[in-house]
Amino acid sequence: METVTTVTFFSFTKNKFWAFKQMGIAPFRMNSVEGLQFFKFLGTGGGKGFSLWPDFSTYAFLGVWDDESAYVNFKNTHPIFLAYQKMADTQRDLVLESQMSHGKWSGVNPFQQNKSSDFKIKSKQPAVVITRATLQWNRLFSFWLAVPAASKAIEEAEGIQYFKGIGEWPFIQQATLSIWDDFEAVNTFAYKGKKHSEIIKKTREKKWYKEDLFSRFHLISDLSKTL
Repeated sequence: METVTTVTFFSFTKNKFWAFKQMGIAPFRMNSVEGLQFFKFLGTGGGKGFSLWPDFSTYAFLGVWDDESAYVNFKNTHPIFLAYQKMADTQRDLVLESQMSHGKWSGVNPFQQNKSSDFKIKSKQPAVVITRATLQWNRLFSFWLAVPAASKAIEEAEGIQYFKGIGEWPFIQQATLSIWDDFEAVNTFAYKGKKHSEIIKKTREKKWYKEDLFSRFHLISDLSKTL
């Protein structure tokens, strides 16, 4: 079996404070999880996905696993995940196959391309992009001024299916997850879109990030359920 990355979204209506507290509690209960190589508990952005203000009704768990069976076993048996399923209203599971990743997240690059993956064969398969950055303290104001334009650019992009801001800490550690029709749509937005090019130029000029990562994945499965 090949390494997989999973992103699980939980939404809450009645247990928002419980979910908020887990951001500080849950990571310390993840010792020695079989098959788990890397993980993050993440908050999400409000508004239409990228926002200065958190979305206190939605949280995410990101994991990198030895194989998909390790994740299935975890979500069906681990006390943390069982608690999330009990307290949440909905659950959405994304299973991803890494295609390309550069940069670092907490000092490492957790998303290594599977040796057997074939980009050309799967080029029309739905694509997922995860970007992540730790912001420079003295660049926070400049960065957040640019966020509305970035959010509007991706909202208007052709081929975008879904996008959401995610992150470990509000304001300073930010990530984004977006789902696209295919990699062609991603490339059109990234390399041919004027608005996105301007944002990338600003990123380099203003030196917003002290650590960043850009990763592309094939979407293997996307399942949602009411709990």
